[in-house]
Amino acid sequence: MQLLAFILIYPLLWVISILPHHIFYGFSNAVYFLVYRIIGYRKDVVRNNLELVFPNKRKEELTAIEKGFYRHMCDMFLEMVKGMNLSKEAFRKKYNVLNAEVLREIEKEKSVLILCSHYANWEWNVSINNYVESKGYAVYQKISNSYFDKLVRKIRAKWNTSLISQQETTKTVIRNHKNNITAIYGMVSDQSPQVKRAHYWKEFMGVRVPIFNGAETLARKLDLAVVFLKVSKVKRGYYQAEFIPITLAGSSTEKNEITDKFIELTELQIKERPEHYLWTHRRWKHRGKEPK
Repeated sequence: MQLLAFILIYPLLWVISILPHHIFYGFSNAVYFLVYRIIGYRKDVVRNNLELVFPNKRKEELTAIEKGFYRHMCDMFLEMVKGMNLSKEAFRKKYNVLNAEVLREIEKEKSVLILCSHYANWEWNVSINNYVESKGYAVYQKISNSYFDKLVRKIRAKWNTSLISQQETTKTVIRNHKNNITAIYGMVSDQSPQVKRAHYWKEFMGVRVPIFNGAETLARKLDLAVVFLKVSKVKRGYYQAEFIPITLAGSSTEKNEITDKFIELTELQIKERPEHYLWTHRRWKHRGKEPK
């Protein structure tokens, strides 16, 4: 059944990937109408999240954010498909890195953890590997359909980025550290951890929830540099990325200092253009469950 689903869907994805710009985003408009107006995909989750973190915004403002989010979400996921047949030259025009020299200077000294959130187009962040000398790794969630998982790996492989699962991350970082291999690791770190595995609780967008701090644990243990990746949507189909150093020496930071700074930068990013955050994610589902 997995193979059948792949055989039926892959040709459509390939056709979408080669559509001219105006037709491609016209198709995205149609998908938006289907997903938002007809299906109403996770609309209750989106509304609950927005009402929770923006209690002072008027209904009209929340509705505008909601519609903007669904339009952006359809664009973003189709842009991931677009990457199948997008040349590196075309990609550089669509995803512009403002200060790659910051990362290149840091990697001369040590390995780097790049932290980002589910904001703008995190799928295209793997292209950052084209701007550095060190080996690049991206932590990703494996797709249950093995054929589509292989396709995603192939799309991202064009940027010479090695994909590693969450389970492989710690041992990969430690192994490279022991072998004196300088590397760059990209992590999307705003997910919601299980309550039983949560070691740190903090207000995120004004709501107290469990926070992942695995990246900080590695940085402090192995003295890694940590950089926040701020990605902004300039206009439809075009993004720009900026590196904001959090620390150049993880071992010299206080407990939770790195995590707190990441949360602070993520919140600032969301508040600038909230429609570009992934509101379908149940990020605040564990609120009120903090152990006494």
